[in-house]
Amino acid sequence: MTLPREEVVPGLLEELAEFEALVRLLGESELAAPSRCTGWSAGDVAGHVIGQTADITAGRFDGLGTPEVTARQVEERRGRSAAELADELAAATKIAADILASFDDAAWDGPSPTGAGTLGDGVESLWFDAWLHADDIRAAIGRPTQPGPALRASVSHIASQLTEQGWRPATLSLDGMEEFVVAGGGPAVTGDSVQFVLVATGRADPGTLGLEETVNIYR
Repeated sequence: MTLPREEVVPGLLEELAEFEALVRLLGESELAAPSRCTGWSAGDVAGHVIGQTADITAGRFDGLGTPEVTARQVEERRGRSAAELADELAAATKIAADILASFDDAAWDGPSPTGAGTLGDGVESLWFDAWLHADDIRAAIGRPTQPGPALRASVSHIASQLTEQGWRPATLSLDGMEEFVVAGGGPAVTGDSVQFVLVATGRADPGTLGLEETVNIYR
């Protein structure tokens, strides 16, 4: 179940602003640092998030999230400076804020422009994606994770994805947050919230939480 519009909209906008600030301060060697996203540098990770935001605010939804479109987003921005990347995101975020302000509850619960789930599901997934990729960049350049409110949105999104993908019934009883149910609820999944997100996105060994490979929403 998607978190409330009143929480997700400001959360996403703040996350994008923090992402911009993170990228703006990256040096050339940091942009080139290899990330845990196979084949991508920290700059490539930034290019994807910025390109995705630019595509969405421009109404380019065809193929969004596919390997081909993601590769285009990265390639179009490869070689740009940190300032150029950050400036593009700042401009796109201003447009996003205007668009998001126009949504009422009916629109929020209505279909996503991509055809996958509701509009609210889609916006929550963008919050999750921006936070996760910011953590990818921080990991690549040796900075610590910054959990924040987006961690809760990430667990919410993953619970929805696992339910949609037919994962086993479970109750996510993770450290520092309320429970989220998968497929109606079932045996408790416990442990560190950040580690769970990394496990559920293929970034950490599921065995560390006693889980199976099928918990990876990108499998």
